Amino acid sequence: MILTWLILIPIIGGGVAWAAGRVAPALARWVALAACVLDLGVASGVWAQFYGSAGSGAPFLEQRATWIPQLGISYHLTMDGLSLLLVLLTALLGVVAVAASWREITTSVGGFYFSLLAVLTGVTGVFLSRDLLLFYFFWELMLVPMYFLIGIWGHERRVYAAIKFFLFTFISSLLMLAAIVGLVFLHLRATSVLTFDSAALLQTPLSSAAATWLMLGFFVAFAVKLPAVPVHTWLGDAHTEAPTGGSILLAGLLLKTGAYGMIRFAIPLFPQASAAFSGVACVLGVVGILYGAMLAFAQTDLKRMVAYSSISHMGFVLLGIYVGTGIALQGAVMQMIAHGLSTPALFLLAGSIQERCRTRELERLGGLWRTAPRLGGFVLFFALAALGLPGMVNFVGEFLVLLGAYKLNAALGIVGSLGFVLSVVYALRLVQESVHGPNVHGWRISDLTGRELAALGVLAFLVLTFGFWPKPVFTAARSSLAATSLALAPPLPAAQPDIAAEGRGLP
Repeated sequence: MILTWLILIPIIGGGVAWAAGRVAPALARWVALAACVLDLGVASGVWAQFYGSAGSGAPFLEQRATWIPQLGISYHLTMDGLSLLLVLLTALLGVVAVAASWREITTSVGGFYFSLLAVLTGVTGVFLSRDLLLFYFFWELMLVPMYFLIGIWGHERRVYAAIKFFLFTFISSLLMLAAIVGLVFLHLRATSVLTFDSAALLQTPLSSAAATWLMLGFFVAFAVKLPAVPVHTWLGDAHTEAPTGGSILLAGLLLKTGAYGMIRFAIPLFPQASAAFSGVACVLGVVGILYGAMLAFAQTDLKRMVAYSSISHMGFVLLGIYVGTGIALQGAVMQMIAHGLSTPALFLLAGSIQERCRTRELERLGGLWRTAPRLGGFVLFFALAALGLPGMVNFVGEFLVLLGAYKLNAALGIVGSLGFVLSVVYALRLVQESVHGPNVHGWRISDLTGRELAALGVLAFLVLTFGFWPKPVFTAARSSLAATSLALAPPLPAAQPDIAAEGRGLP
């Protein structure tokens, strides 16, 4: 039942927090924090007990029960090394999001924390589900509470941003639902077995045309959530208008569900179609790296700048996934973890600045380091992480992705490496205009509180730890990536050792 408890603890805690908010808003905050800490403790206990088994490739925890037998739907949860890493990240960012919202949210506090923890339940369910309909249920469960987080507790243009987020993600998820149903019926016709279990559906015989259309249904849904260019336009508004806690979950977790879906389902279910499509996906990844960085540099809103930098960072993830070699996939997973640590920290800092200065406009900021040196120091630290400074975890992920891309196709690696240059430009502009320069507006603000320092300190510690010692992430994820790597870069015959050493070419 431990997998079920990882899903249930946040939603139960959110329900209790909602009820506690009717008594006292402070009580709702403490209940939500306690639930997130408990969930993190359970996830950490799983890591301590099963980390040695994470590299075996097979799930080390599994729970299966009949749900709707007439339709072949089961309650099937598993955990392997990849899902363990992402569940740990989910639990950690849940604690950070609650802490970041401590003073910001003052209305309907209980309802806010219920929505926040409901998002955590949906995300955890996505990372653990192996039945495709159960996966779709949790995929949609993430959407509804995030819509309310943006639409009720967001900033000035929150309703517009919430509706845009809902339309993009809901319509794309309907395409995935259609693809799931289509795959299930093709499996039923071929085997006379009705099932939504992903392991059974891996063996479905498909024509080339059917596999391509079904793969695209999955890919579009995951690309929107990633987000990949050109289906990225919802991101800037949703991040900018969301409350700080919502932005932390949106950047740190919801974007990762898109990448996880590609690794876990889209590519293994449709290996030939994915291999044929990989060239297009790699180009979209490189375009995202460059275009996202340029969009970030052009912004005048602090949160919007951080939001658009996510497009660039997740472009590295998309590129690494569809390059498909072992080193590129390891880089993609490392970049997912890196982005999940550094970008939520930048959103926390942006929320702290807005709370103190009542503005996010860069031209109205500046000179904050002198009056709030700890805040300025953390802005510099996480900006350096975002630009991929060696010694920080972002560098490890981006370097491995580019190394894998260069071995596959030199042009991809060279053009993608320009993202390093562009990230330096927007990251240094972020630091210069937010905390450096003359204090022309006479800011006199309080420095970071102990609560904010604790959250940022933990994230900074992990950024440095995995930057200098990435082995735990590599060890946990390696075997989980085997199916994806085999689908996109199958081993060539031994009679062609030179070609095998070079890797496959792009379609």
